[in-house]
Amino acid sequence: MKFSTSLIVFISAAVSVCASTVPKAPIDDTTILNYALTLEHLENAFYAGALSNFSQEDFVHDGLPTWARGRFVQVAAHEKTHVDFLSAALGPNATKPCTYSFPYTSPSTFAALSAALEGVGVSAYAGAAQLITNKDYLTAAAVILSTEARHAAWVNSAVNKQNPWSGAFDTPLSLDVVYTLAAQFIVSCPKTNPALPVKAFPSLTLASPKAGQPSEVTAASGVPTEGNYVAFFSGLATTFVQVQSGCVIIPSTAAGTSYAVLTNSNSTANVTTILAGVAIVTLPFNSEGKPE
Repeated sequence: MKFSTSLIVFISAAVSVCASTVPKAPIDDTTILNYALTLEHLENAFYAGALSNFSQEDFVHDGLPTWARGRFVQVAAHEKTHVDFLSAALGPNATKPCTYSFPYTSPSTFAALSAALEGVGVSAYAGAAQLITNKDYLTAAAVILSTEARHAAWVNSAVNKQNPWSGAFDTPLSLDVVYTLAAQFIVSCPKTNPALPVKAFPSLTLASPKAGQPSEVTAASGVPTEGNYVAFFSGLATTFVQVQSGCVIIPSTAAGTSYAVLTNSNSTANVTTILAGVAIVTLPFNSEGKPE
């Protein structure tokens, strides 16, 4: 089972949202916990909504294994536990759930989007770990991350029949990159929610990516692509490739899931240089490590 084209487009294009954000400021542990809670609220709503919409019969009739829905019920329970745990740790400072919109239309498209969200969750905790100062919070984040990674591996391999991992390292992503991916599903948030020091970037799409092959680059209106660079985040490595004639060559070493942003620098991809993003680049490979 592979991502549908509509899901790839949706999760690769950022939109304007009402979630509270503020200019960059020093980030403390409370900010990081609320950032994590923002993502956990989203995942909690995602699973609860899909499981209320799709019955066991719906899952089976859509070609998923008979045991898939039961496991997703367990995943949903984990996400709710994460919400409860972080909310308790933050007390009155805890951010509240927003209103969301998810583009799944069937159990199989739900499963495809689940794989993407779980992967982003892993990258979110991996990227934020360096910002946590309290060791107890860091330990809590680590064990949530490892559980999210188990979710991602299970959905990708057992349910979607794709790769359980992308390589020797997961990919840490910055707060802004993760928020750009999450913000697409947020319709509105309570005005009383604490503001997060993050921003969502304009949209970026890479058409039909294949390793070592050119892919057409499309960014939001008004964002120039020609002559700028696409930065590919994969594991602990970032690869910069210049956009020429409207296309970028997908790195030949890319495999599994990578994340791509458009940047005006050939060596730095951060909030000051990123022009657009984030595109999720999925390049399946077989049990011998060869591209599929």
